[in-house]
Amino acid sequence: MEDSNKIEQGFIIDRLTNSILNTVSGDSFQTEVIRLGKSDLKHITKNKGWSFNWKEEYDEIKKEVYKLTIVNNPNIIQGLLSVTIEQDHVFMDLLESAPFNIGKNKIYEGVAGNLVAYACKISFQKGFEGYISFTAKTKLIKHYEKTLGAYHFKNQRMIIESEAARILVAKYFKI
Repeated sequence: MEDSNKIEQGFIIDRLTNSILNTVSGDSFQTEVIRLGKSDLKHITKNKGWSFNWKEEYDEIKKEVYKLTIVNNPNIIQGLLSVTIEQDHVFMDLLESAPFNIGKNKIYEGVAGNLVAYACKISFQKGFEGYISFTAKTKLIKHYEKTLGAYHFKNQRMIIESEAARILVAKYFKI
């Protein structure tokens, strides 16, 4: 797929946590990442505050779409991730935190980091040594270098290599 068709990622890594943290109480909640189901689509629309067309992502045959939820609370989606399995790495097509997890009044922090770590985990499982790539908004390139250990490859392409991927996966998933 051409770079011009890739969505520029604009997610913010608010904090790398061991799960997700409630911003009011400071309580930590264990999460799980599972495939998005067709029945989930009615809850993730622009009318409900989501920025992207997740039905379109879900319908794209080459893409795998995942949802992040709190363990034992699978009906409330904390964030979404869409990936494409390439020949030698995982490409993060799209990542979005739930509308209630964005901005200064967000309920949980750590959602975006959790989903990036999951993309790295998929890469390890597929034998790609943790390598993932994504297209970043220009103004967030330095942010991703600092928070994720990603490096700026070319134009707006970012890559997370094995060592940074290992750190992220170890933080969120007990391996």
